[in-house]
Amino acid sequence: MVRRAIGKIMRQKLLPCFVSLSTGIFLTGMSANLALPPPSDIPEEILRTEIILEGRSPMDGQPMTAAEYAELKAKLAESPYPPQLNPQLQQLIFLLQVRKFIKTIIPLPLPF
Repeated sequence: MVRRAIGKIMRQKLLPCFVSLSTGIFLTGMSANLALPPPSDIPEEILRTEIILEGRSPMDGQPMTAAEYAELKAKLAESPYPPQLNPQLQQLIFLLQVRKFIKTIIPLPLPF
């Protein structure tokens, strides 16, 4: 009789544990399966090594080849108007940049 009581108690405690454990394992395996990308998806590691041979124009967004894109970038880098600044103003800007650099190294108030 004691064995039956112990068996009944064990079944009452073990059965819910077994059911919840098996349900958890089933759901975990199922969710891992859903999280995988589709087989047709290209991995990111492969996409990173891919060389891009076409691009879009920064001016109007039209598609262009790599050579046309490099040519356009070089053309945009060349300015038809060279900078026209007063030499005294250029020297003042340079001195302000030097002062800013010194203040980053030595954050004390400078007398100048």
